[in-house]
Amino acid sequence: MNAGDMVKNIAWLGHDAFRVTAAGKVIYIDPYELKGAVPADIILVTHDHYDHCVPEDVAKIVKGDTTIVTDAASAKKLKGSVKVVKPGDKVTVGGVAIEAVPAYNTNKKYHPKADGKLGFIFTVDGVRIYHAGDTDFIPEMKKMKADIALLPVSGTYVMTPPEAVEAALAIKPAIAIPMHYGAIVGSDADARAFKESLAGKIEVIILPKSN
Repeated sequence: MNAGDMVKNIAWLGHDAFRVTAAGKVIYIDPYELKGAVPADIILVTHDHYDHCVPEDVAKIVKGDTTIVTDAASAKKLKGSVKVVKPGDKVTVGGVAIEAVPAYNTNKKYHPKADGKLGFIFTVDGVRIYHAGDTDFIPEMKKMKADIALLPVSGTYVMTPPEAVEAALAIKPAIAIPMHYGAIVGSDADARAFKESLAGKIEVIILPKSN
């Protein structure tokens, strides 16, 4: 499958939350304020902040064989089959290769590097999807390889649109999708600014909110 076809299988659920349905798997990332609930095979939780690690939302989608992959701080809040990872770790769950990568702030204090908060790169149907988590444009991104990059654009706690543009140009995905706007901070204007700045360089798809 190519990146363009894979996008059809990605639902943005608002804020940093996504559901990816591909290769016979249902994968959630940072489920938050879920309205509908599709049972998950894999749940990826980037860090323990209240708008990313939500035990009530995770409980809505956990089934008997669901695996949750997350950091140590989040694991303490969650129930079920939990795999604890740190940046640099690689695991395979149900045939899905998952890489835990760093996510941290460089010019603000909300997500210190020492905390070990996460982004994830996971591969389904041959497509590498990068969910950046709550992060700034960090040096590690220059070595990351992804076909689809889900990048925060709101500023305040994460990258601003111009910083997210820098990140996208460093990662060079086939498709970039903005996130982390329209809920707590950030607006549709941030997503549009991100897209406009990358016009002619990287395809940006602004997903409609789905839940």
